[in-house]
Amino acid sequence: MTTLFRILILFLTLQIIPVVIFAQTSGTKVGGEKDSVVALSDTSMHYFLKPIDIFPDKKDMKPKALREYTLLEYKVKKVYPMAKVAAIKLAEYNRVYSTFKTERERKKYVKGVEKELFSEFEDELRQMKVSEGRILIKLLDRETGNSSFEIIKEFKGGFSAFFWQSVARLFGHDLKAQYDPVMEDRLIEYIILQIDLGLI
Repeated sequence: MTTLFRILILFLTLQIIPVVIFAQTSGTKVGGEKDSVVALSDTSMHYFLKPIDIFPDKKDMKPKALREYTLLEYKVKKVYPMAKVAAIKLAEYNRVYSTFKTERERKKYVKGVEKELFSEFEDELRQMKVSEGRILIKLLDRETGNSSFEIIKEFKGGFSAFFWQSVARLFGHDLKAQYDPVMEDRLIEYIILQIDLGLI
């Protein structure tokens, strides 16, 4: 290979590389769904699809797994509305609570809130099974972004949070439990997504 030919190859390579690199990084969005990439004289279209939720298929489950999943579905459907209502109420309580200037006003308000919540949810909570309570604690974390322990601590103080955590432990609960939609609570998350989509 002659020296002139090598220089020509080097020159062409240095001219082509920037064009290819630029083409690979300069896509143009069309309608938010497509991305067209032009490399030299070639054009390729890229489509961005919405995520597809895949849920467990009951037809593929063994009898024992189906029974457990159906029971979990029943429990989640029972407590999920309570967790949603609690999240809405908590946001409102937080808004009002932060407007008070004195600790006395805050304590008086919290007592009023406690009475209101007991009158509204006492019957349901008394009839709730331990396993349903455990799911509710997880869902409160999912809906509010705070564990039950943190919520109690914020409104009632550290001693009350510690006290109720101790009581909860006696019944097999953990008020510090956090919601894990990817691993530990993935089946609950599947059920909630189906509820929100109106599939169940």
